[in-house]
Amino acid sequence: MEKETKRRLKVVSIVLVAMVAVIITIVLLTGNNDDGDFKDEELNMPYDYTYGKAMANNGMELHYIRTKPSNITLEPIFNNVTVAPFYGINGGFFYQNALLSIAVVNDEPVSKEKGSYGTGAVNAKYARGTLVWDESLDVLSVQVVSKPSDLAVTDRSRYWAQGGISMSLDRDADWLEQAMAEQVPLPNDYCLRSAAVYDTEGNLYLVVSTIKGTLASFREAVVEQIGDGKLVNGIFLDGDGSSQLRSREAKLQGDGRMVVQMLRLLR
Repeated sequence: MEKETKRRLKVVSIVLVAMVAVIITIVLLTGNNDDGDFKDEELNMPYDYTYGKAMANNGMELHYIRTKPSNITLEPIFNNVTVAPFYGINGGFFYQNALLSIAVVNDEPVSKEKGSYGTGAVNAKYARGTLVWDESLDVLSVQVVSKPSDLAVTDRSRYWAQGGISMSLDRDADWLEQAMAEQVPLPNDYCLRSAAVYDTEGNLYLVVSTIKGTLASFREAVVEQIGDGKLVNGIFLDGDGSSQLRSREAKLQGDGRMVVQMLRLLR
């Protein structure tokens, strides 16, 4: 009788171990994965870009994403870039939830559902440097405008435009005068900085600093370290705690604040 009891206990133990193994397997297959196919968030993110990091002679550390303008759209996120479900960097200036810089895709402001204010339909108060990609020509330019209707583009249904402040990379002698005319904020303060610049080969570089510096020191670092001496022009984007980047290789959250809009990689 005792021998039979031991045999039954052994069988029950084997069955219980098998059940536990099955349960663990199911948990591993389905846990933290809604559809059970081992999704890794980073695996589904864009790959069509190059990430880089550079240290300028003036001590400014730059992180950048190089891609083509056809791989970019402008996206409202109302979040920190590092936790938004996209790769890219922060966009233009904003106040609370309202965009103060142009952010337009195919003549439509990116936050048009907000109503009439803060949608990305204007560079508020001032004509400012606006980075424009003309899809028909596959050409980037910087145009100083107040509103999208002032932009010179080939086809108004095929372009994007991101407002900021002119960097005037083609005019070293008077770049600061132009930036001041566009009411650039905090030019002499030590802040994190960000920019979007392009080179003679049509590459777009989305650049964020991780060292605080003046506007001049950031511009100097960009000219020195980005684009192998082939930069054409670009714009300063929002800075300080809004200077944020997300890629597979780096996540820079600025001071952790929310930003309204970003330049987003598509593929």
